[in-house]
Order: sequence, then structure tokens, then C-alpha cells
Amino acid sequence: MHDGSGRILVQQLHKSFGPLTAVQNLDFAVEPGSVTGFLGPNGSGKTTTLRMILGLMKPTSGAAYVEGVPFTKLRNPARVVGAVLDSQSFHPGHTARGHLRCYTAALELPDEQADQVLELVGLGNAARRKTKGFSLGMRQRLALATALLGDPRILILDEPANGMDPEGIAWLRGFLKAYASTGRTVLVSSHLLREMEHTVDHVVIVSRGHSVYNGSLEQLRAGRQSRVLVRVSDPMTLSSMLRESGVSTEYLRDGRLAVTGVDTRGIADLALRAGVAIQELQESSGDLEQLFFQLTEGQFTGSQQPFGPGQQPAPGTTGQQRWQPQPVQPQPVQQQPIPQHPAQQQGYAQQPFQQPPQQWQQSPPPPSQQPPGQQFQPESAAPSPWAPDNAGQRSAESSPPESGPPGLGSGYRSRAEEPESERREAEHSRADEDTHGGENR
Repeated sequence: MHDGSGRILVQQLHKSFGPLTAVQNLDFAVEPGSVTGFLGPNGSGKTTTLRMILGLMKPTSGAAYVEGVPFTKLRNPARVVGAVLDSQSFHPGHTARGHLRCYTAALELPDEQADQVLELVGLGNAARRKTKGFSLGMRQRLALATALLGDPRILILDEPANGMDPEGIAWLRGFLKAYASTGRTVLVSSHLLREMEHTVDHVVIVSRGHSVYNGSLEQLRAGRQSRVLVRVSDPMTLSSMLRESGVSTEYLRDGRLAVTGVDTRGIADLALRAGVAIQELQESSGDLEQLFFQLTEGQFTGSQQPFGPGQQPAPGTTGQQRWQPQPVQPQPVQQQPIPQHPAQQQGYAQQPFQQPPQQWQQSPPPPSQQPPGQQFQPESAAPSPWAPDNAGQRSAESSPPESGPPGLGSGYRSRAEEPESERREAEHSRADEDTHGGENR
């Protein structure tokens, strides 16, 4: 039987997927009346831990308790815990009100509860709209409304501000603070570090599956000394004078100096004596993002070089130095021989152009149609531009003339060669055939 305290307790929680260890020996507690931020880089085991707390995944070892018992032992879990791990699990054909009424029917709640939570999350005007047309921010609000249906004492949210605009994020921050002020428990997993800094009271930071910090945000800030960020016209001169005065300085990538151990007035006096102009002067207390980077540094660190992974750092240098491009040396161009055609490679000689056979040349007209005193001269074909010299002469010498086209024999005579009397008899015969139906009687 759960105690009704609204407390979450994680003890020596461990989860492995074969050789991969996702969570190892995790211990923390989430108390009611405050907003606890569960922070860590992607792949650090946050979502896996939340799934084990909600009974969706069995741990390899250790245990997680909700109000003193495992989540699977709760009699009415929707009245105790409201959780959002995925804001995309909506039927595209359902309206916002229809989606929530499916859950009210399952939880035996009145249908009016769906309209109440829609107004609470700012979706009252979108109650009749289908979820397929919702933006990512609206889906986040609808998922939160689903978790609030049972009026739970514990609220567990995984990346609730993902996809929201600045106005929605500001609304969510105020809502979570108001929800926790009523004595309820809020556990929020997120990587929006600057936003969580203005929302959470307690932080649990994980890296590589284990906890690296568990405590209040004020204690985390107190453990880091404030520093002054300054941008000057001559940072080398000011840095040398600060080191001579026993002040620690650090060069930042944006060109500024981070000075620790002196306030802004002291830096201004030193810059005046050094004769350098101050362009920017800002006192910075340790914010959550800077502290987060220090605690989780090295989990997923990319190379500082944009390319050239095979290059090794020079002796006496570190791999974190700034990459400098190397000049490109021109390479001599080697001319490749032009490949030859396979026929040329095999030694085939080009065949000479040949004239058409002699039998296709023009035949002389009959003697009766030749003008007197003139001899027939056949028209010579135009020479081809690709024909080699004397090709036509060699062809004429090698091909003997024939009297007719090939396949008709030597007795073939053209119509021009027939006597006029024979042509007239043939014409009369064809006329008789047409007159008597094709029979020559």
C-alpha cells in the first residue's frame, strides 16, 4: 500500500543492454512541493531512468519506488502519477476532445473533465480540431492535458518544452511552479538548461549513466566562484598586468578574458594604468549551463578539427588547439594516352570506299531515241567526300558491265528498248482483257 506522500525514491538503479550500460548505480529522491530537474546530455540515461520509474522497463538491479511502492503495485496509478514520455501518440483522425474522452472513459471520469484540462493548458478553442493539424507545441500541451486528467499528485515530464515557442515556454514555467506550490511533486527531464535554471528548485545531473550532482541549485552555484568577463583593445597587455597582480585569467574563444579574484572596479583601474580601452565589462555568476558543461564534459566530445581525422597533433601540443588550415600544394598534371578503338588495337585497316555495282548505272537509250551524230555518255555519279582517290576507276575495272539488273538475266529489255509495234500490240491486248473480264477471246 502506497503511503500517499508523493515522494519518488530511486535506489542503486542499474540497467544494461548487453555490453552497453545505460544507467549505473543511480540514487536520488524527488520530494513534494518542489520542481526537480533531471538534467543530462543526450544518451546519458534520462529517458531510460524515467521508464524504469514508471514500470515500463525492468531494471537489471536496484529499484524505484513511487509513494513507497513500485509503480506496478499502485492500485489507481492515473490518480497518483501523470506522465508524458511521448507527445506524438495521438490518432490523427481524433479531435482533442475526442482523444481526452477516450481516457476519461477508461479512467471512469466524467466527460467534463476533458474540457476542463483543455482550458487549463490553453487548448479550449482547439477542442474540435483534429490532432493531425496540431503543431508540435500544441501536441505538447495536449499530452500534458492527458497527464492531468486524473488530477495526479506526481507529474513526470520528459522534454515538455520541446517544440514550444517562447510564450509557451514561459507559460509552462509558471504552470509547473504553481503546480508544485500546492504540495505536489514535479520531475522534469530536459536539456534546455537555461530554461530549467528559472524553473527548477532541485537538480539531479547525470552523465554516462551515473549521478554527478544531486542537490539544490543554490548550493551548486555557491560552489563556483564568480568571475568577470572583459573585452579590451589589447588583451595581452591587460592579461600580463593581471598575472603580475596575482589574478587568474583565462582566454575565451570569443576573444574575451575571464578574470577570477577581482571585481569590475579593480579591472577598470588596472586597464586604465595599462592604457587599454575597455570594450565590454560584465560580472558573471555561475549559471546552470556553465556548471552543466563542467560536470558532463567529455561524454560526447567531437574533434576540434573540421576534417583530417587521420592527422595527429604535433609533439608538445594538445588536441584541443585551434585548427589551422594547411596550404594546398599544386600537383603536376599527368597526361594520359588517348585510348584507341578496339579495331585499331587489333590492326584492322580501314576499308576503301567502293562505288555501287555497274549494273545500277544508267542504261543507254535505244538507237531510235538517240539524236543523230551523238553518242550516249552515262552520267557519272558525284564522288563521295570519303572515297579515296581512283576508287571509282578501280571499281569499274574490277566489275564487268551487265545488261540488266541482277537476277533478271541477259534477255531483259527496258520499256524504252521495245519497238513501237510491240508496245502497241501489248496495249491492245490489255484493253481487250479489261473489256472481256480478263479473258482474251
